[in-house]
Amino acid sequence: MLRKTGLFLLIGFFCFHAFWAWKASAAFVRADKVVVIKSKRILMLMREGEILSAYRVALGRHPDGRKMKAGDKRTPEGSYVLDARNPDSRFHLALHISYPNESDLMNAHKLGVTPGGDIMIHGLPDQFKKLGKLHRLSDWTDGCIAVTNREIEEIWRLVPDGTPIEIKP
Repeated sequence: MLRKTGLFLLIGFFCFHAFWAWKASAAFVRADKVVVIKSKRILMLMREGEILSAYRVALGRHPDGRKMKAGDKRTPEGSYVLDARNPDSRFHLALHISYPNESDLMNAHKLGVTPGGDIMIHGLPDQFKKLGKLHRLSDWTDGCIAVTNREIEEIWRLVPDGTPIEIKP
């Protein structure tokens, strides 16, 4: 009887330990890529080709086509990196996208324009935070990708600096 109890406790200990080790490792799962599909207004956090989370987004006021110049209110298209974060953003939290890339710079140079910059994934400004998901009823940014404040907090935790982002038409 004592032997059965000891075996039961030993198995219980290993199961408990395995559960907590799994739970702890799941808590540290981070995205290794972000994919935005502009036409679907969706942002996906990816890990090894699998979708971790997906969010509906608002884009720049003129969402069709790639960003060509400063002030065109378009969201860029292409391959970039999330290279910095701003915890004091007027849009709750903001992750900086490394726009313009080399291709964007060459295109702007050919057109004789400035490519612009300061493109972010961000939440809502304080005066509109109560809108929540309703902010997505129209594209309202100057070229950024906007989510709710709760969503940017989750994205902030799951996406480390240096994560690649692919923005597709």
